[in-house]
Amino acid sequence: MHAAAEQAGKKNNDKAVEANHVTVIEAKLGGVPVLDIRPMNWKDNGKVLVYTHGGAYTMFSARSTLVSSAAMSRATGLRVISVDYTTAPFAKWNEIQEQVISVFKALLKKGYAMKDIALYGDSAGGGLAISTVLNLRYRGMGMPAAVVLWSPWVDISNTGDTAHTLEAADPVLSYVPSLQNSALAYSDGLHLTDPRVSPLYADFSKGFSPALIVDSTKCIFLSTSVRLFQKLEAAGQEAKLDIYEGMWHVFQQVPLPESEVSLGKSAAFINRYLR
Repeated sequence: MHAAAEQAGKKNNDKAVEANHVTVIEAKLGGVPVLDIRPMNWKDNGKVLVYTHGGAYTMFSARSTLVSSAAMSRATGLRVISVDYTTAPFAKWNEIQEQVISVFKALLKKGYAMKDIALYGDSAGGGLAISTVLNLRYRGMGMPAAVVLWSPWVDISNTGDTAHTLEAADPVLSYVPSLQNSALAYSDGLHLTDPRVSPLYADFSKGFSPALIVDSTKCIFLSTSVRLFQKLEAAGQEAKLDIYEGMWHVFQQVPLPESEVSLGKSAAFINRYLR
């Protein structure tokens, strides 16, 4: 299944690299494989954007999600580090999260300050991005300058309202059986509402990075994105919610006018906090 998903997206991702005029370099940071993606005419300004890709924690890779990271590199003008973390069931939630932390440790060791690092993720990668910010905070390492979340999977228990009301309208996602199986593989026996695997239930009162949450009216994750926004606001954190009419889960990966609008807003948000 994983190999088939990789191969299916290869042509589109190769096109994305060419269309967005980026250079892609395979590397390792903290012992973790990454893709180092650099926009055309890139000059090192001491800023970097870390990307945690989607795929329900069980599919895809940094290579097969270049359609997202290449476009974001072009839109932001930033070097993007796409973390090629090990997917479940070959790694469990704590191992996956630790790999992303290792990348951050390596960037800090190379001289980046946390204020010069932003983070974005889509789908499960959005949930992983939130877990990363919380883990960094728990460890006293500071937090990224900003975080952007596209259709984030923040509640793997499927308790959100639109998980049911939009089930027939969502052209991309369904919880049973695929997402449910992925949730079980990732959580490794934890209750599916445990904040370590469903960060919607985490405590945000002790701090969080400024967050832009992006979702759409045909995504079953819509209500959990709304709940995440409300939780961040209630905790006194800076958060914005951007909803797109008629769009679907991580629509930014499809070349559409709405995708360019969302990319532009995401890039502006990131660069605002990386100044």
